[in-house]
Amino acid sequence: MKKYYVIQVWMVAILVLLNTSCKKYLDAKSDAKLVTPQTLQDLQGLLDDANLMNLKTTPGYNESSTDDYFWLPITFNSQPITTQNLYQWIPIDIRYGNDWNQGYLPVYNANLSLELLDKIPQTAANKQQWDNIKGSALFFRAYYFLLLAMQYAKAYDGNTADTDLGIVLRLKSDFNIPSTRASVRGSYQQVITDLTASLDYLPDYPLNLLRPSKGAAYALLARTYLYMHQYDVALTYANKALVLNSYLMNYNSDPFIISLTTAVPFKKFNGETIFYTEMASTLNLNSTTRARIDTVLYGKYNTNDLRKTAFFKANAGYQQYKGSYAANASTFFSGIATDELYLNRAECYAYLNNVNSAMDDLNYLLKKRWKSTVAYTPISATDRTDALTKVRLERRKELLMRGLRWMDIKRLNKEGENIVLTRNINGKIVTLQPNASYYALPIPVDIIEQSGIQQN
Repeated sequence: MKKYYVIQVWMVAILVLLNTSCKKYLDAKSDAKLVTPQTLQDLQGLLDDANLMNLKTTPGYNESSTDDYFWLPITFNSQPITTQNLYQWIPIDIRYGNDWNQGYLPVYNANLSLELLDKIPQTAANKQQWDNIKGSALFFRAYYFLLLAMQYAKAYDGNTADTDLGIVLRLKSDFNIPSTRASVRGSYQQVITDLTASLDYLPDYPLNLLRPSKGAAYALLARTYLYMHQYDVALTYANKALVLNSYLMNYNSDPFIISLTTAVPFKKFNGETIFYTEMASTLNLNSTTRARIDTVLYGKYNTNDLRKTAFFKANAGYQQYKGSYAANASTFFSGIATDELYLNRAECYAYLNNVNSAMDDLNYLLKKRWKSTVAYTPISATDRTDALTKVRLERRKELLMRGLRWMDIKRLNKEGENIVLTRNINGKIVTLQPNASYYALPIPVDIIEQSGIQQN
């Protein structure tokens, strides 16, 4: 991608988010002698800018707030007060350089691509590329809208979704349009609208996994409807996605595995990956160097479960995470993969009281993670409640550090799971109660000051 496009996107998008004046933008554009993208190749370049669209871009504040890890006292005591407060779910004065502005940069690229694409006629010769740009832009916008809603909005509740505050739905690249927060229902509906529209344009399979595909759109729709507690619809889309890619790595031996005992067990862009993104490291409280895996969670992995070797590394009597599909010990994979789809589908089956199908999916996945030298005993469930409990536990164990746990806690507490988060701060127990207002994480202070939108 040409350098001037990168400069243009970063400068303009930042202006979008900070609501600075039109004159400043025009002066910056003039001074930098920037060129507006005009061709299909230009627009594809905007969407292929992986550093802006995929790599270390997805929100991480939520994962830093979960219960899957803890800090040792020496770690907590060595942190500045602001970081200590974040660890204890205390709002702080977060400003520029945060998940909010990072998440809206890809949205700006998507909006700009859609607007400029409308000026380029579709022809028989360019249809494939034109369609890919259209579908990809819609997907990227939906993808980041959903991630931002997961972090900055309340959990979806059909009874209050019309009045609960959602996110800002930027649908145009014009930064002069005032920012207003949509409702939670409106936020999720926009995600669904964009994803549904993208299906008419996206290819079944992408040229590379940094690009969206029809399979990725189906999978994201499954995730979206799961968060909305619409399990029957989520099941439909999970099935559609798995038709296109149902591959699961066998942790005993697989071409996409380097070695389970190494610091980086999995190859990048492995066969389970449907769409590739990485989590931003802006806050990074759960970084592998300082976070230790919750001991109760670690104890739930069977001795013969190969994830115990693949995902964790012993460190001074505790465990640190190393199982990212990003092929980097310090980078968290946050994209879409088939293991999530199997667990989504299993949960849908369990919720809809199809216990046998739920256990079939769960056992199919777990057997791929089990030592081949030890006979695998299939898991069974006595009823719907038992099936849901077992599937949701395995979901937590499989999808560790992918940016999904926070939203899972939120949606499960809406269903009465009563999950209480705890931190041990030098012997003092700090808790976050179910459905607390903090589950809609605080919006950065500078965004509130610049835009005037309501804080959570």
